[in-house]
Amino acid sequence: METLSRRALNRATLERQLLLRRAKMSAHDAVAHLAGLQAQAPFPPYYALWSRLHGFRPKELAALLEERRVVRIALMRGTVHLVTAADALAWRPVVQVLYDRDLKTNTQHARELADLDHDVVAGAARELLTRSALSSTVLGAELARRWPDRAPASLTHLARGRLPLVQTPPRAIWGKAGQTTYACLDEWVGAPLPPPAPASLISRYLRAFGPATVADVQAWAGITRLGEVASAMDLRRYRDEDGRELLDLPELTVPDEDVPAPPRLLGPFDQTILSYADRTRVISDEYRKRVISQNGLVKGTLLAGGQVRGFWETTKSKQAAIVELSPFEKLPKRDLAALESAAGRLLSWAEPDAETRDVRVRPPA
Repeated sequence: METLSRRALNRATLERQLLLRRAKMSAHDAVAHLAGLQAQAPFPPYYALWSRLHGFRPKELAALLEERRVVRIALMRGTVHLVTAADALAWRPVVQVLYDRDLKTNTQHARELADLDHDVVAGAARELLTRSALSSTVLGAELARRWPDRAPASLTHLARGRLPLVQTPPRAIWGKAGQTTYACLDEWVGAPLPPPAPASLISRYLRAFGPATVADVQAWAGITRLGEVASAMDLRRYRDEDGRELLDLPELTVPDEDVPAPPRLLGPFDQTILSYADRTRVISDEYRKRVISQNGLVKGTLLAGGQVRGFWETTKSKQAAIVELSPFEKLPKRDLAALESAAGRLLSWAEPDAETRDVRVRPPA
């Protein structure tokens, strides 16, 4: 097998994540190409597309949510993703095992739910959600009318685990605010969920993130035993520098490791640094601890030379918008200048109504 260096894997990731050059494609096609976007917070997907697409405007993604062509739904790893409606339908059955396991082991809710008929509770929740989208609080209160001896929050947790629930607009509509309300995916988009197809999920991961190990795929998906599935697939195989087997789709190639990697600003929760068991192809273990907090918050990051070299944050007071760049090390002047320029464009895009905009750079720390 051909051995791929860590730098070659880095360039492959950047190419497939549309970070070597901005792409000219629709927001819908980009969400599909990227195998969805991390969406633990409402607006990181907008920043992800801004980093990757020519001329992206927030209203394009907002319209897709309102038209139900893309949805926000808990999928891989039990975290909220923004994906196309078609991918949500295809992938939710594959990762259902993750939610089934959680209902049996969750330290807060499992004991409360242990002797309930989960199918009956889920059926009651579906009936309620068919009438209208409901918040967690309202859904739990309604279910507690039938099961008054159970905590409403636990009943809601069961519904989220057994049903494919999407978060409905205006949640995550750019420029708007709203509490999280839920509807059943199949009823929301008007299509049934198919049987699980894990091989298809593996293929889509590799197209967006490969070449990668089975451990990488499982870390992204949050489920195990995918090695058995991959072994039966027609895949190209490489080795990494540590001798681990890497999988890839046979029709895809890997760019030359010397392809330039332009400086980039990645948004908060960007999937590029969250979708591998071994994340060192894009971020060192040391820097990862400075970007991802103990409670799972992920800062916007600075890419230079293809690697995370720092983070960025924005603040807004009255009519002033500021973005502050915090590199972890001294960067080449050309890279730092490119990042400052990108930060200025980011502010113009994200805060068009601000009276003043400023880019500040902190000394490396």
